[in-house]
Amino acid sequence: QDVMDIEVKPKPLRPHWYERHVQPCVAELLGSALFIFIGCLSVVEDSGGTGRLQPALAHGLALGVTVAVLGDI
Repeated sequence: QDVMDIEVKPKPLRPHWYERHVQPCVAELLGSALFIFIGCLSVVEDSGGTGRLQPALAHGLALGVTVAVLGDI
């Protein structure tokens, strides 16, 4: 009777190869592309008075959007 009361825990399932390898690479690619694209666009229309502030704010905004969009991956 005591032997039957032992609970056997199932082994946790390993994530699929797609979730382990492809998803992080796609997230990194999209995040880096967005980060670089927005950063480069921020200096194309550089107005004289902003100096270093405009690219810094654009990169910060791009990073914030990237984390918000791709944070679940």
